[in-house]
Amino acid sequence: MNTKLKPLVNALLQAGFKMKTLANAIQKGGQGKTFATCHLAFDGAARGLRVVVIDLDPQGNASHTLAHYASGLSSSQLYSGDEDLISSVFGGRDNAGISLIGKDAGLANIEQMETEDAASELRMQIEKLSEYFDLCLIDTPPFISKLMASALYSSDYVMSPVEPETYSIQGVQAMVSVIQNIRVRGNPGLKFIGMFPNRVNYRDQRQLDNLASMRTAFKDLVMPFDCRQRGSFAEAQGDQIPVWQIKKTSARVAAKEVRVMTQFVFEKMEIVQ
Repeated sequence: MNTKLKPLVNALLQAGFKMKTLANAIQKGGQGKTFATCHLAFDGAARGLRVVVIDLDPQGNASHTLAHYASGLSSSQLYSGDEDLISSVFGGRDNAGISLIGKDAGLANIEQMETEDAASELRMQIEKLSEYFDLCLIDTPPFISKLMASALYSSDYVMSPVEPETYSIQGVQAMVSVIQNIRVRGNPGLKFIGMFPNRVNYRDQRQLDNLASMRTAFKDLVMPFDCRQRGSFAEAQGDQIPVWQIKKTSARVAAKEVRVMTQFVFEKMEIVQ
């Protein structure tokens, strides 16, 4: 743990801080869910938080980017009903930094469960994780599924990265409806942090018009900033590092954009001020 940032964790613990859980979710692929999840994890760990990332997306992109932080636990195991699972893996060890609960082939079997059962199993394990971590981040599939629903039933917060394209905006509209339904059916405290405009091409007037329309239609549900379309983001994920570790001038600009997003999200989650 960064010793300069350790006082943050101590202050949180003294204040009775309880682990907070955020899901990245939208009914459309290629929007930057994994990018947001991984950089929130990197930034949270840099702030001295103990971060656990659960990859529920069968594509497993987060599992690739965070492979160096693999805990040895796979995400389908979180639906097993084993009450001793979390303590057997994380008990008695140093959980500083990032711990990945990676995707595995068993995720396909979760779709055969009842939604209520899947949500109950995941919620129990996340409660167990709260004994060892300060922040839990969940990467979800890009479609409505038992996996996405269980994540939303088990989370305190949700955000939706979105590229300013027509199909993407339709995906966000559907996501807002799903969140409202989840609140009514079992998680009334679920807070929507907002839509995160991502991969914005400032050379494409159509995208800029779409972004303006999105801000007009959804108002405060859209985060008041964006990340532009930059090759540094894909390079960082492929190299399994945060974008601020890439030694390029363009990456420094990209890093500033990302840290505006992470600061905003952590403030909304009341993790930092």
